[in-house]
Amino acid sequence: MLLQNKKALILGLANNRSIAFGIANAFKEQGARLAFNYVGDAIKKRVEPLSEELGGEFTFQCDVSDDSQIQQAADLVKEKWGSLDILVHSIAFANREDLGGRFVDTSREGFRLALDISAYSLTGVCRAFEPLLHEGSSVLTMTYYGSTKVVPGYNIMGVAKAALECSVRFLAYDLGPQGIRVNAISAGPIKTLAASAVASMKDITNIVERNAPLRRNVTTADVGGVAAFLASDLAHAVTGQVIYADSGFSQVGVMA
Repeated sequence: MLLQNKKALILGLANNRSIAFGIANAFKEQGARLAFNYVGDAIKKRVEPLSEELGGEFTFQCDVSDDSQIQQAADLVKEKWGSLDILVHSIAFANREDLGGRFVDTSREGFRLALDISAYSLTGVCRAFEPLLHEGSSVLTMTYYGSTKVVPGYNIMGVAKAALECSVRFLAYDLGPQGIRVNAISAGPIKTLAASAVASMKDITNIVERNAPLRRNVTTADVGGVAAFLASDLAHAVTGQVIYADSGFSQVGVMA
C-alpha cells in the first residue's frame, strides 16, 4: 500500500460528500493513519462519526482563523504522533453574499475574510506544523479552475484560490530544502456542501460533462486517488505544482 502507516492530518472534513472525505477514504485504503479537525460543536457532531467510520485515531478543535488554535492543534498532534507525514488543507470560506452579483461589489470585510480562511490559513498551518514535518512529508491543498478564469458566481473565491496557488509555490520553495513537498489539486466541480453556495454550479457541471475530454464530471474518489499519489513516495520529485483532476476540462478552449 502506498501510504502504509503514514500519519495523515486532514483539515476540512465536513460530511461524507466532501472532497476531504474522498481523500481520507483513499488514504485509508492505502494504509494511512488518520486524524481530523472540526470547528465548533455542530461540525464536531458530524466529524466524529465520520472519523470513526474512517478509522481516525483522534479529532480536535481547530479554527484556522485563530493562530492560537492552530498552534494548539500542532502541539496535540506532536503529543499524539510525534511527527507528521501528510497534511491536507481542504478549507475555504466566503460570505454567501460575496459569491453572487458582481465581483466589483465585494465588501472589504468579505475580501479579507475569504483570503484569510481560504488562502492565508495554509501558510499559518504550514508554519505551525513545520517542526513536525520531515524529509518526505507532503502538504496538499485544494483549488479550482476559477483561480485562473472567470467563473460566474465564483467571484471572491477565485481571487482567494489564486492567492492559495501562489502560496503553494512560495511554501514549496521555503520547505523544499527540508524535503517537504507542497502541492495543490485543482478538482473539477463537485456537488459538495461548499459548492452549493455557487449559484452557477449546476450549469458548470453540465458544461463539463458535455465538453471535458473524458465527457464526465469528477468524483471525490477521483480526487482522493490523485491525493494518495501526491502524498506517497511515488511523487517524491513533485512540488510547487497545481495538479488538475478535472477530466481534462481545463485544456479545452472552445465549448460545444
